[in-house]
Amino acid sequence: MTEIAKVEGLRKSFGKFQALNDVSLTVEAGEVVGFIGPNGAGKSTTIRILLGVLKRDGGEAEIFGKDVWKDSFEIHKRISYVPGDVTLWGNLTGGEIIDLFIKLHGGGDKQKRDYLIQRFELDPKKKAKGYSKGNRQKVGLIAALSVESDFYIFDEPTSGLDPLMEAIFQEEVKKLKEAGKSILLSSHVLSEVEALADKVVIIRQGKIVEAGSLDQLRHLTRSTITLATKGDVAEIATVDGVFDFEQKENQATFSAENKALDAILMKASQLGVKKFEAVPPTLEDLFMRHYKGE
Repeated sequence: MTEIAKVEGLRKSFGKFQALNDVSLTVEAGEVVGFIGPNGAGKSTTIRILLGVLKRDGGEAEIFGKDVWKDSFEIHKRISYVPGDVTLWGNLTGGEIIDLFIKLHGGGDKQKRDYLIQRFELDPKKKAKGYSKGNRQKVGLIAALSVESDFYIFDEPTSGLDPLMEAIFQEEVKKLKEAGKSILLSSHVLSEVEALADKVVIIRQGKIVEAGSLDQLRHLTRSTITLATKGDVAEIATVDGVFDFEQKENQATFSAENKALDAILMKASQLGVKKFEAVPPTLEDLFMRHYKGE
């Protein structure tokens, strides 16, 4: 695969506060990378450096093989960006602002613009000063999605949107992915990242604490298992790697490390299985593990 964006050993300080410490990540062609972490973790700082808005203190940052600071003008011709709080010109209508953004980018698809305005249920004739936060986000999203870009950077893009609009955004991102576009998605909506991302990068206190596909990362957390047996299910509690064991009659619910599943299944088969359900860990489980500093 071709690297669209590459960050290596990125460092950035504001006075004595070190916002980024040795941050490294890549976005490949046709890949959606979920970039998550608590508030103040360094997500937006990393994105601003990628956009050429902030100058890094150290490390490397490239998009399309070009330096994000020196070659920002050339890079911006091929990217679309939506921040978490879109600021608009109050006396212009939403439609006028969308057209202005499209023109500044170098031309877009008017048919797609009209389609997106309808999909996101935006009133384009209303002045921006009368828009809610959600509608301001819609203006930014419609403008970004109406132009042809190779790399899309979304920083909390669905902030202020209702669940229906979030679902429409996800559908549009899936279309971009199918078209081979690359996307960096920073989001607090973990279900959104889980639904869209090929790879997840978790940042905490300016450092990358985990990175990889969801399948690769799930070995770090425990599956939740519900098991009913003919024999005494309490014997499962003695298996190494079983935690939080709760029993009601002859059915038990517990968490288990993936490496313990083989031993659990062997013990369960000896007892006679009546019911077995295993739910893999979610992205939220993984995120909370690092959010709590475990």
